[in-house]
Amino acid sequence: MMNRNLAAVLLCSISVTAVGAETFSADVWADNWFAMRIDGTQVAEDSVPITTERSFNKESFSFEAERPFVLGVVAKDFKENDTGLEYIGTNRQQMGDGGLILQIRDAAGKTVAVSSAEWSCLVIHTAPLNKSCESEKNPVAGDSPCTFETEDEPEGWDTASFDVSEWPQADVYTAREVSPKDGYDEISWDDNAELIWGPDLEQSNTVLCRLNVN
Repeated sequence: MMNRNLAAVLLCSISVTAVGAETFSADVWADNWFAMRIDGTQVAEDSVPITTERSFNKESFSFEAERPFVLGVVAKDFKENDTGLEYIGTNRQQMGDGGLILQIRDAAGKTVAVSSAEWSCLVIHTAPLNKSCESEKNPVAGDSPCTFETEDEPEGWDTASFDVSEWPQADVYTAREVSPKDGYDEISWDDNAELIWGPDLEQSNTVLCRLNVN
């Protein structure tokens, strides 16, 4: 009898979980790369590797989740090394610039989340700390003026138990400032979806952003 009761309880728990899960659709455009997680589990990654110098593309995909959930995004701008520069040694040597926009809809087509200033974002790679590095003939990561700051992803930052009260809000940018291209115009963005990044489009190279979706 006890075994049958236990089986019934387990079956009930599985049924509740299945009923509570929903299918969501997402559209993401990132300069240059992103990975998206739900409650710490990765559900999507940019199909173009971060090692690709010019990768401007949108990704559209679906995933399952049970509300409420934590939406976490790792966003990276391309850089050749820790100087934060690209096209090193050419007449195009420069700091890259980032940008991220996304929207998520439920199965009924209702928008449930968009990128905006409501997100919490932490920059974990900043370079160069001195923008004059951009003009160096032989830029060396770590040598002035091409110094940088980096840190590991905080453990569990994309889960509900993690405290982000000290994290800054996402910085919002206009399309003119980001100049999104190649895929951005293929999406009909929600009117409330905004381009976000860290505090500096050029120096903020890796950004962790999260939002609680209720």
